[in-house]
Amino acid sequence: MTTSPRTVMRIHFHLQSADLYEQLLTVIEGITPRVQAHPADLSADVDLTGALRYWGRDPEGLAAVIRLRVLALYGVQSSAGVGPSRLIAAMAAAVTPPGAATVIGNTPHDIAVFLRPRRASALPGVGLATARTLTRYGINTIGDIADTPLATLQRILGIAAGRQAHDRAHGTDDRPVVPAAAPRTITLTHRFDRDELDPDQQDHAVLGLAEQLGFRLRDTQHEVCGALSLTVTYADHTSTSRTRTLAEPTAHTPPLAETARDLLARLGLQRARVRAISLRAERLRPAEHATRQLTLDPRDDKARSLEAALDRARTRYGTGIAGSASAYQVD
Repeated sequence: MTTSPRTVMRIHFHLQSADLYEQLLTVIEGITPRVQAHPADLSADVDLTGALRYWGRDPEGLAAVIRLRVLALYGVQSSAGVGPSRLIAAMAAAVTPPGAATVIGNTPHDIAVFLRPRRASALPGVGLATARTLTRYGINTIGDIADTPLATLQRILGIAAGRQAHDRAHGTDDRPVVPAAAPRTITLTHRFDRDELDPDQQDHAVLGLAEQLGFRLRDTQHEVCGALSLTVTYADHTSTSRTRTLAEPTAHTPPLAETARDLLARLGLQRARVRAISLRAERLRPAEHATRQLTLDPRDDKARSLEAALDRARTRYGTGIAGSASAYQVD
């Protein structure tokens, strides 16, 4: 009995916020139940292997059906990468513009043609620091990594990292798509009109996201979050994420803003070309189950009173009436 080659799709939903994310996953689950959610960047991995025969379509055709359903039902534009593994699908999606799909064949030739010309840092697991290390040895592209003996890579990068880079440079990736419901989170995203290099503008965007997130937690969700995750997406569609557990679960804007700004600062972006910034609240639970550590600092009570006043104004007049989260800093 011949086993069909695997076909995996990575789909990115181009959303301003995560409000529709779970509904979009449900659309895909109407095609195949093998869907693994990635809420951090509003994407999902989809195993199309069994669905291709059921729907009588090739990979490009079935990817088009999914993208068309998402657009027709919710008006959401998407981009997709399709390949024989999660690795190839994710890399194909990263170079695909909104409203399009990139399909990579499953032959060794197709995989090599796609992978080899790309810079080393485009390979998942090879960050900018690792790429700089490889460059010092004349290893600049994924093809260079593939051509470097495994033992040499392991001397340069270490045993585990060298093996991973070697395998991935040859397109080897056996990770399955693991169906799982999207965890209960709230994600808000700020997309810049152009690639943003100004650190002040990036910081301002993070402050705005923290303010919106806090208001939503308090006003509509009535929940607190135990952790924050910040994801920065760059001009080349790659992204970096950092997560931090909060000192105590909260929906209070000042600690959310302070944590989010610190996560941004620790990324050390300098003059990075940033396309979008996302802030995700994790480990949600009902606000009535949360505890608040008592403080003798009167500024905390003043900040909370101001926050409540601004929340009432937003509810009555809309979210545009409030300033940045810096407004909560009281003397």
